[in-house]
Order: sequence, then structure tokens, then C-alpha cells
Amino acid sequence: MSSTSTMMHMSRWTRIAVLFACVISFVYAAPNLLDKKTREHLETTMPGWMPVKSVNLGLDLQGGSHLLLQVDLDNVLEDRQDTLVQSLRPELREAKIPYTRISAVPQGVRITLREGADINKVRNVLRQMDDQLEILVSENNTVVEGRLGEAAMRKIKDQTLGQSIEIVRRRVDETGTREPVIARQGDDRIILQLPGLEDPQRVKELLGKTAKLSFHTVIDGGADMREAGGSLTLPMAEAPGQNISLARTPILTGDMLTNAQPNLQQGMPVVSFSLNGPGAKRFCDFSSKQENIGKRFAIVLDGTVISAPSIREPICGGQAVISGSFTLQETNDLSLLLRAGALPAPLHVLEERTVGPSLGADSVTAGRTACMMALLFIVLLMCASYGLFGIFASMALTLNVVMIMAIMSMLQATLTLPGIAGIVLTMGLAVDANVLIFERMKEELRAGRSIMSAFDAGYKRALTTITDSNLTSMIAVLVLFSFGTGPIKGFAVTMCIGIATSYFCALMLTRLIILTWLEVKKPKTIAV
Repeated sequence: MSSTSTMMHMSRWTRIAVLFACVISFVYAAPNLLDKKTREHLETTMPGWMPVKSVNLGLDLQGGSHLLLQVDLDNVLEDRQDTLVQSLRPELREAKIPYTRISAVPQGVRITLREGADINKVRNVLRQMDDQLEILVSENNTVVEGRLGEAAMRKIKDQTLGQSIEIVRRRVDETGTREPVIARQGDDRIILQLPGLEDPQRVKELLGKTAKLSFHTVIDGGADMREAGGSLTLPMAEAPGQNISLARTPILTGDMLTNAQPNLQQGMPVVSFSLNGPGAKRFCDFSSKQENIGKRFAIVLDGTVISAPSIREPICGGQAVISGSFTLQETNDLSLLLRAGALPAPLHVLEERTVGPSLGADSVTAGRTACMMALLFIVLLMCASYGLFGIFASMALTLNVVMIMAIMSMLQATLTLPGIAGIVLTMGLAVDANVLIFERMKEELRAGRSIMSAFDAGYKRALTTITDSNLTSMIAVLVLFSFGTGPIKGFAVTMCIGIATSYFCALMLTRLIILTWLEVKKPKTIAV
């Protein structure tokens, strides 16, 4: 083979691969032509590997709800301070460090020491409690403060926001809401989009509960108070207006649960739950002690006692139930919350808006019309400018759109209005490569080259320009995807896929079509 025909030569396997990519694209894009009921039926009846998925429509295309949530980070820092204060007291007593007072201060704790206390011992205790504390000592060595620095505060806030997003995702997924969009915004906010959900009230109720679960001993008298090492008074859900005193230190915490399911016990709705190994052992040891038989223990959820049963016998095996005046829906919701886990901080709804399905349908129609009109005008322009080769480029352009839809369907990407704008823009980029190639071919033909030589030179010399153009576009799109949120990400996703498919179609598909035509027709002269 001569060096002048290298670009115009395609091996048999290359041709097969290009055709296979086109066929697969049609197969995976086809479900988008089916109605919703047919797709849902196919998803339940067809094997998982079959291409039955379609592109997910975003909130602006199918309607739904948009929530802007704020994570109460101050609450996390206050809890951390209280925990540090409560944990320090026994540690200082055990280390035999005399002190007069322990109090919470912004971002940390303050210890007022008695005269003669060992400062180094205090430092060691604080570092063991939290190695992120910056330790400050007064000039007379009587006051020691442990405070979190800016780096530690930033780390805590980032971890809290990340955990909150994960718990929100679990809770929303448990409700059966399909394809929610959950993203971070700023330092303490979460965007939650629920396509197809017009009334988000139940989701808001589930997200409004922190779901911090704990089990505490009920304090009945002075002896219990002394053994508890501190108490707290909480309201009872079953008796509004009444409070109950509990030991401050919990027997169990919610992170020891491995599963929770709604159930029926003697015809009454209850929540059955399972404990992990350490939790099951701790609960078994506690309930097996003779002095605890007959005592009450309280089940606390978000600062309210939802049940306070008595221990009648040892509870071992890691299985137990939570009973109370629950409805069936309440047991379902409580089970969901316990399975998903507790939020590290309360969430507050800052903004809520709903997009109706009719408005979404209008957007879909407008987007479809925009794509069809863009495709039509581009085809007319290419055919008018390049004749038969414009038709070839238009065929590749149509397949390019099919490939975009196929890849988005495979990735289960979400299509939004800005995403449709990205597809329309991609159409222009796709034919831009063909314009460069065809114009270069014209120059080579006018210079007297043969047909095959002119086409080979056209592809060769336009390759660098096309590659540079697509590469710079891809860099810009990746930056948008990395730093953008919501609509900007939707635009970036379709543009990224479109740039990749248009590059493939221009250099492989259009080249295969032209080469096949040349081999079959063997024209003596051509007009580009």
C-alpha cells in the first residue's frame, strides 16, 4: 500500500467495529421511542443485560420538586463540645488531676485547675480525647483550653456535609423515588431534586428527622441517679406533657443497628430490629444482670422517648422490637429511618419549588422541536454546500445524535434543558470537522491531485486541527463539569459525550461512508 492512501484505507475489522458501534447505538437508543408504561413493563420482564433503559428526564423536563436543604453545622459542633465535656470528667478523675470546673467554649473546652495540677497530664488527656485540639495554657497554669483550629473545623464540616448527603440519598432511595439529583452547594447546603414527585411532603418529613436512636436506663430514684453519673429529662411521645428522667450515658446507640423492618406483634404495628455483635453482647449483658430485671429502659428517638418497656427477661441474640402507639405508616417510616442511619446534623428546608408536569411536557416539546429544526437546517446547509458529500455528512450527523442518546441511556444520565442545548451545539461541532475535511479536499483537487490522494490528504491534514479543536472543547467542558452544579453539569455531560461521538463520526463513520462509495462507484471526477 502506498503512503498516499493510508488514511483512506480501512481494514475489514475496523469497518466491522464501526458498523457494530452504529448498530449497538440504535439498539440502546431505541427504548427512548417507547412510552413509559411499555419501558417499565420491559424492565420488569426482560433480563438485566437487555437494553431497556431510557434517558432519564430532569426536573425541568418531567416536572417534580426542588428542595434546598441547609445542614445545621453549629449543632454538630455543640454536640461535640458537650460530648468532650462529659467525657473529660471521668478521664480527669482517673488521671487524678484536680480541677474546679469544666465548661464548653466556642470550638472547644475549658478546664479550670486547682493549684499544683500537672499541666503535662492535662495535655496528654486532651490529646487522647481529641488529637485535633489546639491546647492553650494561661500564664498562671490554672486554665487550660482545647480548641479546634480552622483546618480541623473545615474537616469536621466537610465530613458532616458528606455524611448528610449520603444519608439523604439512602432515605430518598428507600422511598422509591427514581433518579433523584442530590448535590452539594456551598459549605452547608444540599440541593435535592425529585423528578416526577409533585408533593414532597413525605420526603420532607423523613428528612426533617435526625433519627438519632439510643437506649437509656430509666432513673427511678437517688441510687439510680448516683449510678448513672448524670441524668437528662426528656418528653414522652405516648404521654404528651409528661417527662421522664434517664441516665445520660446510653446502653446502646443507633449505629449498632444492622437492620430494621416493620412488623406486627399481637396485631399491633412494631419495628423489629437487629443488632451487630458488640451491640448484641452489650444488650445481653445489661439485660442479664439480676439488678436490671424489672427495670425500665427508654428508647429515645430525636430527643423524645417513644417507648419505655420493662426488662422481664434477658434479651440475647441481637433481636428485639420497638413497640408503642404506632400506625402502620409510622412503623414503615421509622424502619426506613433506622435502616438509612442517623443524620449527623439536623436539616432545614430553605427553599422549595415545584415544576408541574404540563410545564415539563412543554419543555420536552420545545426541546424536541429545537433539535429537529437544528438538524434540518444543518442538513440543508451541508447539502447545499457539498452536494452528495453533504448528504454523507448528514447521515453521520444523524447517527451522532443516536449515539449520544444511546450512551446517555447506557449511563442512565439525566437529560435537562441545558443538556438539550448541549446536543444542539454538538450538532454544529460535529459538522465542523466535516467542513474542515471537505474544504481541504477541494484545495487538493484544485491542485491536480487524484481523487484518492486528495481525500487522503484532506483527512490527514485536517486531523491535527480537528483533534486540537475537540481537545480544547473537551477541556472547557470538563472544567464546567468539575466546578458546575445542576444545569451546568447537565450541559457539560451532553457536551462531553457529544464531542467524543462527533470525533468518532467525523474520522471513522464519514470516512467509511465516503470510502465505500468510492470503492463501489469508482468515479472519475467528483464535485465537493
